[in-house]
Amino acid sequence: MELLLTIVHVIVCVFLCVVILLQAGKAGAAAVFGGGGQTMFGPRGAQTFLGKATAGMATIFMLTSMGLAYLSSQPDTVLADEIKKAQVEAEEAETKAAAADAAGGRRAVQPRRG
Repeated sequence: MELLLTIVHVIVCVFLCVVILLQAGKAGAAAVFGGGGQTMFGPRGAQTFLGKATAGMATIFMLTSMGLAYLSSQPDTVLADEIKKAQVEAEEAETKAAAADAAGGRRAVQPRRG
């Protein structure tokens, strides 16, 4: 699920960038790049189409961002189980060591003579 959402998110990011770059600037910046008064979608059609496309892509981008944030905040069940198992084993080892130490079962390490 996370992989699918990530793929959709990346595709939407690319299309959102393209749609934003296709929009004409308000100060006539399109003339700098060779776009005079005429556009591919007509004099006013480009703004409405690209404006709606930008709003749609931005909405999808925000939804996928929130979905990915939610999925990343959830613990991975396999990893969480392994961590919990390791913690329980460590606590059991500490308990056994403390019990053996209290019972006098630990011997001092004797230095080697050689």
